[in-house]
Amino acid sequence: MLTKVGNDIWTAEGPVVKFFVFDYPTRMAVVRLSRGDLWVWSPVGLSDELARELDALGPVRHLVSPNKLHHLFMGEWKERYPDARMVASPGLARKRRDLVFDAGVDDAPDPVWGDEIEHVIFRGSFFLDEVVFFHRASRTALVCDLIQRFDPAAMTGWRGAWMKLWGLVGEDGSTPLEWRASYWRRAPAREALEHALAWNPDRLLIAHGMQPTENGRDALARGLRWLR
Repeated sequence: MLTKVGNDIWTAEGPVVKFFVFDYPTRMAVVRLSRGDLWVWSPVGLSDELARELDALGPVRHLVSPNKLHHLFMGEWKERYPDARMVASPGLARKRRDLVFDAGVDDAPDPVWGDEIEHVIFRGSFFLDEVVFFHRASRTALVCDLIQRFDPAAMTGWRGAWMKLWGLVGEDGSTPLEWRASYWRRAPAREALEHALAWNPDRLLIAHGMQPTENGRDALARGLRWLR
């Protein structure tokens, strides 16, 4: 189930989940840190097969949420890997009081993996903040919901028309229109984008839809051009 995409980084496709009336394919990423620990970004539904493949790579030690919408499967991962460190994105600890988080993402580098994985928080929306990560060894940026690029062939009927209206289809896929509108203060998000572009990523990984095939920096700039 794991697909290696770069130096010590893999992806795995998860189940389709419902968001309102829309079907969302899911994807997670796994990074093997220099000490051998596994860092799991946006965990998807955990199957026995996926767990076996992960266990063959190393111990799962970090479960990381990129925004407060991506939390559905964190509880089951914690049950399977009780020693894993649970890291909450902004606002998630308040939303999921039934889960115990060991840390939260703020502007400071994480004390455990900050020397290998950088991050920046896209603020300015009254609806949702998102954390964008950068794995130095593979030069990969990880974007969750800020950029969505659904397969045009799968976007049929009124749901497909709606997704196209929202700007979430094909190579021009971007941020949902209602989320864009929630950025009443765009300056913090623009600043975060410039920070992420300065990483000059070779690759961009996204959680929903077709993986960008162009240079990572170009894909990031194209997907978030509405901010610039």
